[in-house]
Parts: sequence; structure tokens; C-alpha cells
Amino acid sequence: MSVEQRRAMIVAAALPLVAEYGAAVTTGQIARAAGIGEATIFRAFKDKDEVLDACVAETVGTDHVLRELASISLDEPIATRLTEAAEALRAHLERMGTVIGALHASGHLRGRAPGPAARNAGDAPPPDARARSFAALRHAIIELLEPDRAAFRLSPEKVASAFLALLFTRQQSPTGEGDTPLTPEELISVLLHGTLDAGPGSA
Repeated sequence: MSVEQRRAMIVAAALPLVAEYGAAVTTGQIARAAGIGEATIFRAFKDKDEVLDACVAETVGTDHVLRELASISLDEPIATRLTEAAEALRAHLERMGTVIGALHASGHLRGRAPGPAARNAGDAPPPDARARSFAALRHAIIELLEPDRAAFRLSPEKVASAFLALLFTRQQSPTGEGDTPLTPEELISVLLHGTLDAGPGSA
């Protein structure tokens, strides 16, 4: 196993623990979850902080969710394709919020000294990285829309932007008592059919 493969395996084992314990997770816990000796961690990472930084980098990265989006079959109906995409992106955003929130709460991301590691594992990627990530996600959604281009009143590019805007707003909007966020199915219904009842008298 290469060093990069070992690092990826350790990060995959660490992520659920970081989400639960934040910076209080121990390298012993991570080693047990990965099925390796604790010393193996330090052959791949300098220290625990470097493990945590790698967990943040993996969490904010979009490679995993882009692979999930690319695996959605274009033979499925458009509503099914977009619902699967919404579920994959929701899981990605929720994992990101959980991991970074746990590290914030336990103090890992506060008061970090400036430097490459701190920049790479800060609260969010730099603006140009965020723009590239958003563009990659938007392109993946456009690919899912392309087979039905003729069915839309707007271009797939604009529909993809609307899809992502609805999804990100759903994740960030607070809900009042008794309210629940839109489900992925409801979000796609609003995107494709609006909110007006299609019965008599509707515009």
C-alpha cells in the first residue's frame, strides 16, 4: 500500500470519529477503526493535527460527490435523476457541516497559525477553489439534464444553476417550529413543476 493509499484509508476511518468527537478523537481510536497499529498513523501523518486537516480537506472536496453524480443513470426519468443528485449533494453538505462543526466546537479550527496547512484546512476553501468546485458540480448537473434539453423552457445551464440555488438554500435556511425542510422529492417537484396547483383556475 502506498503512502497516499494509507493516508486515504486512515482519513476514511477517522471521518466518522471526527464527526462524533471533534478534535477530542484520539489516534488510538482512529487506529482501531482503521484496523492498524497506532504507529502506522505516524508513518503517514506528522501528528494528529495533520490527520484532522486531511479530514477537513476530504470533507470540503467534491471528488466523492462528483463520482456519485457521474454514476447516476441517464436512462432514468429526469425527476429520478435529479432526486438522486439532490440526495447525494445533501449528504455531502450535511457531512461537511457535521465534521467542520465538530472541529469548530472542539477548538481545532480556531486560532490556527497561518500557513499552507491552515489555509488548506480552514473554515472553507479559498474563493477560487470554491468557484471551481461549484463549476464542477454545475457541470455534473448539466450532464444529468442534457438528455431532456428539449423539454425545458430554460437552458440546462440555467436549470442547473436553479437546482443548486434551491438545494443550497434548503440546507442553509432555518426552519420554524413545526416546519421541516423540503425533501429532495419536494425540491425537484418545485424545480420541475413550480408551486402552483395544476387544477382549474391555475395560471
